[in-house]
Amino acid sequence: AGGEALLRRCAEGLVVRFAPLLAAYIWQRQPFRLCYVPPRGETPAHIGGTTLFGDNVEDEWFIVYLVREITREFPGLAARIDDNDGEFLLIEAADFLPEWLNPENSDNRVFFYKGELHIIPLSETHEQECDQSAATPTISQALTLLSTHSEEFLAAEPIRTAVYKRISGYPEKIQASFHRAHCYLPAGIVAVLRQRPSLVAAAVQAFYLRDPVDLRACRSFQTFPPDERVMTVVTFTKCLYAQLVQQKFVPDRRSGYTLPLPSHPQYKAYELGMKLAHGFEILCSKCSKVSPDSKRNVLSGPLWGRFLSSLKEKNYFKGEMEGSAKYLELLHMAEDYFQQSVTKPESSVEVSPGDEILTLLQTTTIDLKEFEREAACLPPEDDDSWLEITPDDLDQMLKEARNESLPSSNEEEQKYDLEAVAESMKAFVSKVSTHEGAEMPWSSDESHVTFDVDSFTKALDRILGADSEELDSDDLDEEEEFDFSDEDDEDLDAENQRQDQKASPNELIGSLKSYMNEMDRELAHTNVGKSFTTQKKGASSVNAITSQSAGPDSGAEDTELTPVDVDMNLVANLLESYSAQSGLAGPTSNILQSMGVYLPENADHIGTNKGETE
Repeated sequence: AGGEALLRRCAEGLVVRFAPLLAAYIWQRQPFRLCYVPPRGETPAHIGGTTLFGDNVEDEWFIVYLVREITREFPGLAARIDDNDGEFLLIEAADFLPEWLNPENSDNRVFFYKGELHIIPLSETHEQECDQSAATPTISQALTLLSTHSEEFLAAEPIRTAVYKRISGYPEKIQASFHRAHCYLPAGIVAVLRQRPSLVAAAVQAFYLRDPVDLRACRSFQTFPPDERVMTVVTFTKCLYAQLVQQKFVPDRRSGYTLPLPSHPQYKAYELGMKLAHGFEILCSKCSKVSPDSKRNVLSGPLWGRFLSSLKEKNYFKGEMEGSAKYLELLHMAEDYFQQSVTKPESSVEVSPGDEILTLLQTTTIDLKEFEREAACLPPEDDDSWLEITPDDLDQMLKEARNESLPSSNEEEQKYDLEAVAESMKAFVSKVSTHEGAEMPWSSDESHVTFDVDSFTKALDRILGADSEELDSDDLDEEEEFDFSDEDDEDLDAENQRQDQKASPNELIGSLKSYMNEMDRELAHTNVGKSFTTQKKGASSVNAITSQSAGPDSGAEDTELTPVDVDMNLVANLLESYSAQSGLAGPTSNILQSMGVYLPENADHIGTNKGETE
């Protein structure tokens, strides 16, 4: 009983401690809610909760930040957190995990304790006397180990850095996640949002996930007709705003919601207001018949009184005079947060967003003239250019995710080394390739490909023809299976005579070289050689090239052929292939980027394109 009372008081303390952060926060689906959980099986009594964060993954990482801060503010608490993917904190730091840690043995090993991330090693659990064979510790075992060996179980620095990077910037990041936009809304919705700003999330979700049955209620608009509309500023999260603005929707003609021409300066405000009004109407069409008193009695209990007193002690109202506009605004946010975050069995039935909206409409005075006066001097809305991401922005985001830095275009061009391109491609070609793919030359320290002259000579002998005594046993067995006739015997004798007259291996290699030289002389009279860049060797090379291009009767076959510049031809072909990709993915960029080589953009083509557009 003492432990239960302590945990309940701790849960109430958490609600008060983080009220300044959570009162103004807009959750995508469900708010962060903690409550006392009685013991069950091997799990002791604890404070816990479940939150459905929906499409906004930032809600999940904000909860991670809150959990870490809870263990920092209350050092006696240890906390673990997971989602439908399991230990997603380990997924975030997957590149730095020890080899022994895997999804099968990671349960009950990852905890926040005293504001730091801890991982209980595998070896420690096997030393427990209570269960020597258990690969996964129980919660009680893990807490015992954590309380006695917390410094030893501190997660490695790279793991903590990867996790803390995702939650860096809070609580300032909360304001950066909001987007304020002008909306042309019915006065009733404006009044509701003044009282409960968080209801905008439920309205956006109702519109975003609408179906034909939901839209039936939007033909007549019984709750929010379009007659009395005013311009106002609505605060969204960036996720909610993106979901609303990206939806293509044409209202029913019977609804009365008409839009101006797209060229109208306030077209976006009209469109956003129309979509949001549809969401609120859908919510109200699904409401139940619960009396307003049963919905609001959660604010009349002793827990609300203690909560309000604690807020005043924490200077939540920032010295505002009781009854002032700012005081009432903060009070409404505190009431909203309290209703969402505190659940007691005796409090009330679950209140749906539609029920809450109808209750607020009954208890709130709608002053249309006051709304119109405020609409005349609205603050500017936020810029929504963050919705558009250029390819360069995407590349930068991917680089930052991989902890890589992108050099500027000027530095990239000045420091670019074409020799690195040639050497990287040579290293790639020299690597082993199998049916599983080609090995990438990640490190220059790896051994280079060697060339064995003797093995090459023996292989060449087998190709060009070996002596009969060098045939292996398989070849002899295959010959024994044939039934030779007399004519075959005569042919075999003639073949043996030719074998006796066969030249030695050295003579064969010399003959092969003569064939190659003859082929080079024949190709010298064609344009094939002109397609390659040759090495420059002073005047002699120039004379050789001139004589080769003079024609077949100029004696070019007697001149020395100029060697081909392999590196220059390789780089030229790679650049030509990269240019043909036109900025898209292709074999050249894929191979070189896998080895850490990034080619610059073709400045000549960029200049040409600009000239054409101008």
